[in-house]
Amino acid sequence: MLPRDPAQPHRTASTLELFFDLVFVVAVSIASAQLHHALSHGDFLHGITSYAMLFFAIWWAWMNFTWFATSFDTDDWLYRVTTFVQMGGVLVVAAGIPRAFTDGDFTITVLGYVVMRIAMVAQWLRASRSAGPLRSATRRYAFGIAAVQVLWILFLVIPSGPWQIAAFVVFALIEIGIPVFAEYRKQTPWHPHHITERYGLFTLIVLGESLLASANAIIEAIEEVESLGPLIAISVLTLVVTASLWWIYFWPPHHRAITSFQRSLRYGYTHYFVFAAAAAFSAGIEVELDVLTGESHLSNVAASFTVTIPIAIFLLGIWWIAIRENADRVVNTVVPIAALLVLLDPVLPIPVTLTALILVGVVVVLVLRPPVVSADGNEVSREPRR
Repeated sequence: MLPRDPAQPHRTASTLELFFDLVFVVAVSIASAQLHHALSHGDFLHGITSYAMLFFAIWWAWMNFTWFATSFDTDDWLYRVTTFVQMGGVLVVAAGIPRAFTDGDFTITVLGYVVMRIAMVAQWLRASRSAGPLRSATRRYAFGIAAVQVLWILFLVIPSGPWQIAAFVVFALIEIGIPVFAEYRKQTPWHPHHITERYGLFTLIVLGESLLASANAIIEAIEEVESLGPLIAISVLTLVVTASLWWIYFWPPHHRAITSFQRSLRYGYTHYFVFAAAAAFSAGIEVELDVLTGESHLSNVAASFTVTIPIAIFLLGIWWIAIRENADRVVNTVVPIAALLVLLDPVLPIPVTLTALILVGVVVVLVLRPPVVSADGNEVSREPRR
């Protein structure tokens, strides 16, 4: 298991990585569905905190595997089997999400998470045998991950409530501190095009969840409304918004955002908010449909906020990590202002429609002003992209 060449030409995501992503479709779908039910019943605080905690487990396990794979993917039989074990852990996490949401019982979720992380420990230990100068980094990863799993098992004995949330925050901060601890002296190699392709693929998963969830909700609501007009309007607007988010995300050259260890940390960690917001957008659309069919007693303003807040977070997140340094003043003004306008939309008439129009406007600006960065990575040229 030798370190991969970070300059390997034409490297793309492997079929195993694509297969690995499929189990996360299940986990994201269940987490989004539980968030939808909590928001639709007005249980905002519990729903958002539970969703944030559970999505952390999904995101962090996926991200750790992705960065390990870009450095040490051998695609031999042992690597594949260990990856399958991690996939099994993801499915266990997914199975435990409903109970964690409704009863605050994280036992099944933690069990699945520990299975994933112990398999990751095995991968790092195997890599350490032939990592050469990276041996100390790989061992720090292995020992750090293993130690934190003890904390997550102790997490199960903490009663639900503020103390449990506080413990989660502390343990999660320790988890995300492991890469800093492991690589502060010498960094493992990463392939910038491969790693950003992987992030793009996961973005497609969470955006696709929005389309699937809204389609299923609309199908279920057809028999409960007197007129199909509002349903058709929401379905069209959902497609327009999702397509706009896709366009905005893939506008900048993402590989330029991870040219150093510090920048890669910012890119990877900020994606927690980007991914979580994209998945939460689907829950917001379903809440809007619940209000339309009378299954939720939320006000129109509150329901609209469940859609616009995730969109605003998504816009600000991707602007901060990828767009900002590849854009001129016009784009760097338009995108943050658009996020603010989207956030304020619920207090205005026809908020979802205005949100769609604002996002389409952002896309038009991005089309007219393509990203072109000078050799030093700072100054933006207005020459057209080739």
